[in-house]
Amino acid sequence: MLSVAQLNRRVGRLLEEGVPTLWVTGEVSNFVRASSGHWYFTLKDERASVRAVMFRGKTTQLDFVPASGDRIDVRARVTLYEPRGDYQLQVESLRRAGQGNLYEQFLAIRARLQEEGLLDASRKRSLPAFARRIGVITSLGAAALQDVLSALTRRAPHVSIVIYPTAVQGRDAATEIMSALAQAQMRNEVDVLLLVRGGGSMEDLWSFNDEALARLIAASRIPLVSGVGHETDFTIADFVADLRAPTPTAAAELVCRPRQDILNEIAGLTDRLSRHQQRMLEHYSLRLDRLTGRLVSPAQKIRADRVRVVHAIRQLDAGVRTGLTYKRNRVALLNQALEHSAPQVAHARNRVATLLTRLDRAADRIISQQQRRFERTHTQFTAINPRAVLGRGYAIVYDEAGRVQRDPAALQDGQTLKVELEKGTQQVRVIPNRS
Repeated sequence: MLSVAQLNRRVGRLLEEGVPTLWVTGEVSNFVRASSGHWYFTLKDERASVRAVMFRGKTTQLDFVPASGDRIDVRARVTLYEPRGDYQLQVESLRRAGQGNLYEQFLAIRARLQEEGLLDASRKRSLPAFARRIGVITSLGAAALQDVLSALTRRAPHVSIVIYPTAVQGRDAATEIMSALAQAQMRNEVDVLLLVRGGGSMEDLWSFNDEALARLIAASRIPLVSGVGHETDFTIADFVADLRAPTPTAAAELVCRPRQDILNEIAGLTDRLSRHQQRMLEHYSLRLDRLTGRLVSPAQKIRADRVRVVHAIRQLDAGVRTGLTYKRNRVALLNQALEHSAPQVAHARNRVATLLTRLDRAADRIISQQQRRFERTHTQFTAINPRAVLGRGYAIVYDEAGRVQRDPAALQDGQTLKVELEKGTQQVRVIPNRS
């Protein structure tokens, strides 16, 4: 015999073990968002309904909150609520109905682009610090355009805006967006581009997940900011753009500094420049005062120089007179000393004459010896000079490298040789020996 609680527990175990986790699609009704963060709702279709619960730990992972009337797909386990004996779906994840295939395509495109490095932060360009002209790619009727224009007008009225109109939703939207982006690249008239539109479902934003568009964004020469959808919306364009903004308004705020901030910065720099300039003026004013105090008038300078010149002339005259008197006295003393000590030169003159005679004889003897030695050496050199034999009909044979050839067997047929004779040289060629 089982109690009701035991029965429900056994049935609950059978459900959990016998039914695997599965996907169920239906329409939301009776949606309740409890203060605990849990979601309670009923999933129904035209013929049946089932209660569902999604606990707080799972709900925080979603980027949207379903409402009654929404069609959704849920991934859930089948469980039994034992106190009432009702079976229910314990939801682990959910998505908008029909998004399964689109989401899988989204993940596949992102994986391909990431593998190619197009999502790497290292390849993304920095935004210009002071954009003078901003390009906006969006629909002329989009609320996002008005948000961007309002933000730019409020923050930076000095910045020019160029709009590249395009559809942002529909079958041909991706092609039109690529055309607008290509036009912006070709015209090259803006410093930064904004790609914006308002929020919507994945189907509404699917144009911004186009792979060809993503590659064109990655190749853009102009920095591009993506502001598509709301904070919880993500598209492939967000990942390849140089910067992702959570909203179109935020995108506009990211590409331009507020005009007042720039004016405040300019005012601060002007104030710093003024203070620096004032300090420089004070510094050079003090320096000028010091130099002025040291400055002497030309008349005073001439008078002082004239006094110094007169004094120098007097000193020079006195010095010259004193020097002349000293030298006259010294000359007189030297003359007296010379008269008392006249040298005896006759003996020295005879000795010098004797030495000169001896020197002449020695020089003649040495010259004769050297001449005889030179003649002997010249005779020996002439005897051993190899070219002396050339006069007797001999010759010296050289090869192309200037080496003397002594052995005819070492010569080759057709080889060019140089023959040195007594009266000159002559080139010859070796011919085969016909004998």
